[in-house]
Amino acid sequence: MNELCEFLIANNIQIASVESFTVGTFASRIGMHPGISKVYRGSVVSYQTMIKHRVLGIDQDLIDQYGVVSSQIAREMCTHGQKLFDSDVCISFTGNAGPDAMEGKKVGLIYIGIAYHDEVYTYEYELSGNRKEIVDQAIKLGCANLLKALKK
Repeated sequence: MNELCEFLIANNIQIASVESFTVGTFASRIGMHPGISKVYRGSVVSYQTMIKHRVLGIDQDLIDQYGVVSSQIAREMCTHGQKLFDSDVCISFTGNAGPDAMEGKKVGLIYIGIAYHDEVYTYEYELSGNRKEIVDQAIKLGCANLLKALKK
């Protein structure tokens, strides 16, 4: 997280986040970095499906077709978040951290979306562990993928 924050600040890259199963963990961790207020615009925690639709404006038909635990919704979350916060980049997290299967998708299946300028990247992972361990792994993967996308 520190390397990501320093890169964002040094390059004046405005960032936002949209989170579901991570329930604001990314926002909390990035917000603790000194000086991040120069570039961090904010976050939406869209934990429930209706918030993804009502607040972020994700098409309900898309949600019904793919489910919220999908690459399609991760993509929509980060692109809608990027517009909402008028940021250079937005990262999104959606998935199932357990304890039970959701939408027929197993525990540990997660998706990360990154919208950077006009590019959008989505990543799928099957993680293991308890809820906290899955969230922690997702945040680390998100930071690594975000840094990779920003350095391209």
